[in-house]
Amino acid sequence: GASGNEEASQEDEEEDSVSNDQTEPPAKRVRLDDPAKEGESQEEAEEAGREEKEPVERKRARGQNKSRPCMKPNHYEKSRLCPSVTQGCAEKCYFGSRCRFLHDIDEYMAVKPADLGQNCVLFETFGKCIYGVTCRFAQAHLGDGYQNIINMDLAKQWEGKSLVRNNLSKDLQNQLRKKKFSFEKADEYLRHPKPAGSPIKTVGPVTDEDIIKLRPCEKKKLEIQGKLYLAPLTTCGNLPFRRICKRFGADVTCGEMAVCTNLLQGQSSEWALLKRHHTEDIFGVQLEGAFPDTMTKCAELLNKTIEVDFVDINVGCPIDLIYKKGGGCALMTRSNKFEQIVRGMNLVLDVPLTVKIRTGVQEKINVAHKIIPKIREWGASMVTLHGRSREQRYTKVADWDYIAECAKIASPMPLFGNGDILSYEDANRAVQMGVSGIMIARGALIKPWIFTEIKEQRHWDISSSERFDILKDFTNYGLEHWGSDTQGVEKTRKFLLEWLSFLCRYIPVGLLEHLPQKINERPPYYMGRDYVETLMASQNVDDWIKISELLLGPVPTSFTFLPKHKANSYR
Repeated sequence: GASGNEEASQEDEEEDSVSNDQTEPPAKRVRLDDPAKEGESQEEAEEAGREEKEPVERKRARGQNKSRPCMKPNHYEKSRLCPSVTQGCAEKCYFGSRCRFLHDIDEYMAVKPADLGQNCVLFETFGKCIYGVTCRFAQAHLGDGYQNIINMDLAKQWEGKSLVRNNLSKDLQNQLRKKKFSFEKADEYLRHPKPAGSPIKTVGPVTDEDIIKLRPCEKKKLEIQGKLYLAPLTTCGNLPFRRICKRFGADVTCGEMAVCTNLLQGQSSEWALLKRHHTEDIFGVQLEGAFPDTMTKCAELLNKTIEVDFVDINVGCPIDLIYKKGGGCALMTRSNKFEQIVRGMNLVLDVPLTVKIRTGVQEKINVAHKIIPKIREWGASMVTLHGRSREQRYTKVADWDYIAECAKIASPMPLFGNGDILSYEDANRAVQMGVSGIMIARGALIKPWIFTEIKEQRHWDISSSERFDILKDFTNYGLEHWGSDTQGVEKTRKFLLEWLSFLCRYIPVGLLEHLPQKINERPPYYMGRDYVETLMASQNVDDWIKISELLLGPVPTSFTFLPKHKANSYR
C-alpha cells in the first residue's frame, strides 16, 4: 500500500512538473531546455523573466469601424476649393470671412493631384460634370481658362429628370432640426397606445375596432410572393451595389438599416440610406428603433416625405450597440414595446409594414414561432425570418427546418426565408420548404449574379474579365452617386474594398470538384485560370487595394483599409 502511494505521488509530481513546464512562456521553455544558455548571469535571467511576464496584449479588431486606422475621404486633400467657386457663385461664399477653402482656381490647380483618367462618367452620361475643376477626371470636360464644358444636347435630355429619389430637402431638414414637423397621427396614437394583453371585446354591431379593421384593406398589398429579395445589407447594400443586383435579376430591394432617431434629427448621412434609384421598381426602407414614440413618428415622417413600396422593421440586428439599447433582436424579448411599435407604425403608414426577425436571441432557444402569430395579429403584412439566433451570428448553418415550421404558422401571412443561399440548388431547396419567397444576403455579396443563376437554373462559370467588368460598372455607379471629386473617388474606393472582402470568397465553378460551393466552407487557397482570377481570390487587403488602383488610380499617401465586416460562417 505504501509503495503504491509513493508511486502515485511520484506520478502526480511528474504531471505537475510537466504542466508547469507547459504553462511557461515559449521563450522561457527554450531557456530551460537549452544547456548552452546555462552560463548566463542571474541578473540577465531575471530581466528576461520580467520581460516574458509582461506579454503585449493583442486585441482583435471587431465591430463597426471601432478604433480603425481609417482616414475620412474628405481629409485626403490638404487644399480644397471652396464649394461656392465650384458651383459658379464665387462672389457669394457660403462661409463668408470665416471660409478656410481656396478661392483662386490657379492656386488650387497648382496643388491638385493628377487626374486619374481621361473619361468622366458624369460628363459622358449627363453631358455635364457638376464637380468642374475639382473632378479627378477633369481633363475630359475642361476648356481654356479652366472653363467647364457642357454637352448641351445630352444635358437637355436630362433636364428636369432625376435618377435618384428620396432626397432630403433643406426645408425639411430645418423643420426636423427645429422640431417644427407635424406628427398628427403619431401623436394621436401615442396618447392612447394599444394596451398590453388581450383586448376586451365589445358587444354590438358597430365598434371602433370594426372601423379600424377596415383600414388595412385600403392599403396597397405587397405582392412579392416568389420574387427574389435582396437583403438590406449594412454598409455593402448601398445604392450602386443594388443597381448591380437589379441588373442581374433581383426583384425586390431594400435600403440599408437606418436609425429612426437620426432620421428624426435630419442627419444627412442617415437620410442618404433612403435614396432610391429609378431602376428599383419594388423598393423598401428598413428602420431600427427601440421605442414606440420614435418609430411611429419616423414612420409618419417617411410616409409624408419619400416614395417607398414598404417599410421594414429590423428586429434581427445582432450588433451589441443596438441590442443594449433595446433595439434589433432585443425587441423579440420586449413584446409590449414591440406590439406598440408595430401597431403604431401600421396605423400611420399608407404602405405595407414588414418585419425582419431571427429565430431568437439565445442559440438553442427558438422563440420566432411564438412571435410570428402575434406580428400577424398586430397588422404586419410580411415577416422575413433569418434562420439563426443572435448568439449564432454566422458560425452555424441556418435552420431551414425551423423556417419551414414557422412558414406554416405564419400562413396566410407571407413569410420569406433567409440564410445560406449561394446557388440555385440552395434556392430550390428553400422554396420547397414552403416559404413565400427567399431573401439573399451574403450570397449576393459573394456572387451578385446569383439572381441570374436562380432564374435561369444553371451554374454560371463567369470569367475573370466579366467579373472585372462588374467592378468597373460598380465604380462608375459609385462615381455617379458619391461624386467624381477626391472625396467621391475615395468614398467609392472605400465601398469597393468593403465589397471585395466578400467577393474574394467566390470559387470559380470551373475549379470546383463538387458543385455547388457552400457558404459555410472556407475557400481554399488556389491558383486561378489567369492573373486577374488569382488576384480576385486573394484574401490579402493589399491585393484588394491593388484591384481598386486598377479602377480608381493610385491610393492617397498614408492610405489604410481594414474591412468593417467579419461576416463569415467559418472559423
